[in-house]
Amino acid sequence: MKKNIPAFLLSFLLLIAWQCIAMGIDAAYILPSPLQILSKLWQLREILFFVHLPATMGVTFLGLLISVVLGLFLAIIMDVSPKIENALYPFIVASQTIPTTAIAPLFVLWFGYSIWSKVLVTILITFFPIAITVYDGFKATKREMQELLITYGATKKEIFIKLKLPTALPAFFSAIKMAIPLSLIGAAIAEWLGAQSGLGYFSKRMMTQLDGAGVFAPIVLLSIVAMIAVAIVNIIEKKFITWRKEI
Repeated sequence: MKKNIPAFLLSFLLLIAWQCIAMGIDAAYILPSPLQILSKLWQLREILFFVHLPATMGVTFLGLLISVVLGLFLAIIMDVSPKIENALYPFIVASQTIPTTAIAPLFVLWFGYSIWSKVLVTILITFFPIAITVYDGFKATKREMQELLITYGATKKEIFIKLKLPTALPAFFSAIKMAIPLSLIGAAIAEWLGAQSGLGYFSKRMMTQLDGAGVFAPIVLLSIVAMIAVAIVNIIEKKFITWRKEI
């Protein structure tokens, strides 16, 4: 717990400052205080936790799952073949130059308010860090280690499984920790632009009613979910990557 004390202290100070500024402005529709947001979360707990949060988490989970599969596939084939790398890498980078707010309405136009219009936005945002980070993890494999395994008669498949995969494992977990908040953001943006349920949709609805606390409540809930998810990934990472402490 000692290493978390600075984070707790900083969070407490920021919340106190936020509360004081909100009280000074005294306009909840512009900047609600943390206490007002917590009160709104409790007031709307049933509709937020049992209606809109499951909708957002469904989009997030499906989009993140597809992004992981797609990102790993792209990273592997780029590592296997330099020609494929030269062909795909520019397109992967170019995919991140497309403004999400511009492409999301097109997905809604093509797929309607179904889950797939929101899942595609999530995939577009999250597959890039997974593909590039894992690919860089493969490239971080030491050449001397590969040559050593070759002298032992290892095949390319055995080198990939026994050397490259363990080397890229820390990069994979780092990519997942980056992708989780991005997937939640992507789902919320998609719901904001076109949906009938979800935390993004609910936040937009509260904005039309000039309910500042109602706008912030889903955002705070998304932040809490993201932090919990990243913490779980950290625990799993420590179980799988036992050699990091030795390094």
